[in-house]
Amino acid sequence: MFRYLTAGESHGPALVGILDGIPAHLRLNVEAIDETLARRQGGYGRGARMKIEQDRVEFLAGLRGGETLGSPVAVVVRNRDYETPKVRALMDPLTGAGEPLSNPRPGHADYAGALKYRQRDLRNVLERASARETAMRVCLGAICAQFLAAIGVTTRSYVTRIGAVEAPELDDWEQDRVEGSDVRCPDPDAARAMIAAVDAAKAAGDTLGGQFLIRVDGMPVGVGSNRQPSQRLDGILAGAVVGMQTVKAVEIGLGAGVAATPGSRAHDVFALEGESVVRLSNRAGGIEGGMSNGEPLVVRVSVKPIPTLTKALPSVNLHKGTDAPATVVRSDVCVVPAAAIVAEAMVRLALMEPVLEKYGGDSMEETLDNVLRSREASGRLFARDR
Repeated sequence: MFRYLTAGESHGPALVGILDGIPAHLRLNVEAIDETLARRQGGYGRGARMKIEQDRVEFLAGLRGGETLGSPVAVVVRNRDYETPKVRALMDPLTGAGEPLSNPRPGHADYAGALKYRQRDLRNVLERASARETAMRVCLGAICAQFLAAIGVTTRSYVTRIGAVEAPELDDWEQDRVEGSDVRCPDPDAARAMIAAVDAAKAAGDTLGGQFLIRVDGMPVGVGSNRQPSQRLDGILAGAVVGMQTVKAVEIGLGAGVAATPGSRAHDVFALEGESVVRLSNRAGGIEGGMSNGEPLVVRVSVKPIPTLTKALPSVNLHKGTDAPATVVRSDVCVVPAAAIVAEAMVRLALMEPVLEKYGGDSMEETLDNVLRSREASGRLFARDR
C-alpha cells in the first residue's frame, strides 16, 4: 500500500513529509528533486517570500547510499524565514506568541477553520492552510516522478490562461519553451499578455487566477479500475488535484466540453495500423471506464485568484463584532505557473497507488519485471484469435 503524509506550518521551523510504499533500490537523483522545488518557487507574480526561501530536500530515513530501502522515506524542507528573530518569536513550537489575527479573508480557510478548531487566533489556521505547505507535496511528488520514470511514465504541464488572457491549447508542446517562460506558457504572444495582466492586477492591489494543462505520457493500459468507485483513475486524479489550495475545477480530456458535443464526435474511435490497434483522437484524455487506455492522460485545472489582496476585501473583526478589512499578509499576485508544478506533483502522488496496485513489487527489480511481463502478456492477448 502506498501512502504519504505532510506536516508543518508556513512560518514554522520546517516542512516534513513521509512516503510509505516506495519499493527498495530506487536510486534517487537529489539534484533533480531540488530543481523541481526551485521550479515551484518561480513564476511571474510570486511574492517576496520566494526570495527568502531556497528549498532543499534533506533525507532523514528510508535512504542509504542514494537508494531507497523499501522502508518509509522521511524528508524535511527547512523554512529559512523561521530563522529571523521576529518570525521565530511568533512561531516557535513551544514559546511562540503574538497579537491574534481576527479578520478572516474571504475565500481563505480562516473563518471556517477558526470555527472548526475553536481557534481565536486565525494564525493557527492560516499557517497550515497556506500554500507554503505545497513545497513538501512537490518534494514528495518529485521522488515519485523518479519511480514513475523508471517504468516509462512522465509528467509535464503548461499554463493556458491567466485572468482573461488565454493561450491556444496544444496537443503537444516543447517543454523547453515552457520552462523558458516566466509564466510557463509556450506561446510567446500569450505569455507577454499574461505578464501585462499580472502587472495590471498588482497595480490595482488585486490577484489573478487561471488554468493549466497537465499531460502524462507513457501510461500503460489498465491502471485504475471500474470495480469500485474509489478505484476509478479519473476520480483518484480529480480528487488529488482538487485537494490543492486554490483549485476549483478539474477536467479530463474534453472535460466540460462533452456537454455540447454529440456522441459521434465525443469518443475516440479505433483503427488498425498494421497489426496495432490505435486511436484517431484522445478526447477521453487517456481514461475510459475509470482505467487508463494507453493514450496520454490530459488533465485541465482551473485555479481561483488567491484571497490575500493588498487592497483588502471587506470582512469583520471576529473579536470585536465590527466591520473591518480582511487581514493582509505577505502574498502573491498570481500563483498559476507555480500551481501547475504543484498539480504535477499531485498527479504523480495520485498515480502511485493504482500503479503499485497493478504491478506490485517490494523492490524496483521486481516491479520492473512485473511491468515487462504485463506488457508482454498484453501484446499476446489477441494473437491466438488471428
